[in-house]
Parts: sequence; C-alpha cells; structure tokens
Amino acid sequence: MGNLLCCVQVDQSTVAITEQFGKYQDVLQPGCHCLPWFLGFQLAGHLSLRVQQLDVRCETKTKDNVFVNVVASIQYRALADKANDAFYRLTNTKGQIQAYVFDVIRASVPKLNLDDVFEQKNEIAKAVEDELEKAMSAYGYEIVQTLIVDIEPDEHVKRAMNEINAAARMRLAANEKAEAEKILQIKRAEGEAESKYLSGLGIARQRQAIVDGLRDSVLGFSVNVPGTSAKDVMDMVLLTQYFDTMKEIGASSKSSAVFLPHGPGVVRDVASQIRDGLLQASTQH
Repeated sequence: MGNLLCCVQVDQSTVAITEQFGKYQDVLQPGCHCLPWFLGFQLAGHLSLRVQQLDVRCETKTKDNVFVNVVASIQYRALADKANDAFYRLTNTKGQIQAYVFDVIRASVPKLNLDDVFEQKNEIAKAVEDELEKAMSAYGYEIVQTLIVDIEPDEHVKRAMNEINAAARMRLAANEKAEAEKILQIKRAEGEAESKYLSGLGIARQRQAIVDGLRDSVLGFSVNVPGTSAKDVMDMVLLTQYFDTMKEIGASSKSSAVFLPHGPGVVRDVASQIRDGLLQASTQH
C-alpha cells in the first residue's frame, strides 16, 4: 500500500538508502518519506545505526610455543553521516572486521610469553581497536569498544599451570608452617629458661631462709641455755627435723618409701652431713 502511495517508513535508529534509476540518491532519516517510484526512485535498503557486537575467536601461538584461543568482542556501529559508504563500500562487514582482528592478534601475541598475554590483554585490545578504528572509519563505521574477553590455553597447558600454582601455594604453606613451629619452639625454650631461672632463685632464697632461721635458733638457744655450744644446738635441731621427716613419710599413704640408715649411732653421721651441706651452701651465698 505504501509503494502505491509513494510513501515509505523508516524506523528509529535506522536510515534508508534511496536510488534513482540505480544510482545513489539520498539517505532517508527515521520517519515517513515520499518516494515517487514512477520517477525512477526506489528504496535500495536499510542500514541500522544501533551498536552491534561481533565475537571473534582467534587461535595463535605465544612466544614460548603455547597455542591459545583469544576471544575478542568488537562493538561497532554505522555512522549516520557516512551511511552511503557503510552501505555500498562493504559487502561483508563482519568478515572485514574479523580479518583485521586476526591480523592484529596474530601479530601481537607471538611476541609475548603466555603469562604476559594474560597480563597485557588490555594492551592487545587497544592495539586491535586502534587498527580497526583506522581501517573501518574509511567505510563509515565507528569502533565503539574492543575487549579481550577470554584467553584459553591448551587443556594440557592449563592443567600444568594449575599444578604449578598448587605446588607453589603448598610450598608457601609449608614455609609458613615451619616458621610458626620455629617461633613456638623459641618461645617454649625462652619460657623454660625463664621458669628454670625463677625456680633457681626460689630455691636459693629458700635455702638462704633456712640458713638464716637455723642461725637465729642456734644463737637464741645458746643465749637462753648457758653452757651449750652452737654444735650441740645444731645437732638437736637436725635430730628434731630428722624425726619430723620420718613421721611425715610414715603418715602419708601416697608417698614413696625412703630407706635411710637408722639407729642412734647413725643420727650423728646424718647430722654431720646435713650440717656440712648447709654450711657449704651458706658459704657460697
């Protein structure tokens, strides 16, 4: 019906290309237009101005001889002021873009090792975009954005990379665990040394207190009981402690049995040994 009335409709975000007797005539913007077909005008076709996306998968080899599949996503659109170039100059727009993507990726990736390809994917995308922008602008197209969306090494290489990463992490964990154990051992040794030092101080102070108490007892007894010597008082004190110790050992049901030479004549020898030990400790302090 529209052709009979010489009217054509152009949708939003679309332009129409008109010809007269087969020659390019004009670009129709969105809206309703009169196109007198009886004067040789005809509608050659429509051109979308919307942003389109093309995903290109390119297989190439890195500098360290690893084959990878690089997936590039190209977003592009036709320019309204160059609609005639976009419509007439290219037969296969996607094929043209794909060829430039292949050319740039296969020229850039072989210069890099596999790890560098992952790290420099933004630089690769920028190189692809610059080359496409320079080439496609002459055909009436604008490159909106170029992204490297995926880099897929060979499956065996990917598995090897995962194993290397896992081994590195296990080695790091082992080092951290060994360092933690080392710190624990050092702290444990420092604690034991400090404990033994404090225990030694306590024993030394205890012995000093015993010596001081015995000395005070001997002096007080000698003063209050005339005619007794310090030796007599010491023997009596040691004999008293000896019998107290024997009593405590016999009274406790959980104590281990201690066998000592026992008899009236042995007490003097025990007293002599204890006295000599205490006097020696007093002399050292």
